[in-house]
Amino acid sequence: MKKQFTEDLNTAVFTTKYILEKVSPILYVFHYEDDGAWQFSGEEENIDDKDYKVISLEEIIDIDNSILEVADLPLQHMAYRSSINEPWKIKKID
Repeated sequence: MKKQFTEDLNTAVFTTKYILEKVSPILYVFHYEDDGAWQFSGEEENIDDKDYKVISLEEIIDIDNSILEVADLPLQHMAYRSSINEPWKIKKID
């Protein structure tokens, strides 16, 4: 059985324009403790605030449903992988 996010599919999440434009794959998933926010980013570096976008959880799943593998990511943790063909690794956010 596939994992599912406990949040509603209309929940706002953060990503980058590079993910939305399919220039970068989703390689990093962050689940922040202070507000429970989710962030999805890729191989882009040195990005500005204007490069971040807010979309729904459903939209980010539609972009790459392999993120469902980390839908149970605990608060204050991140999941990362070196490519979309690699398994997710999980670690606590310092």
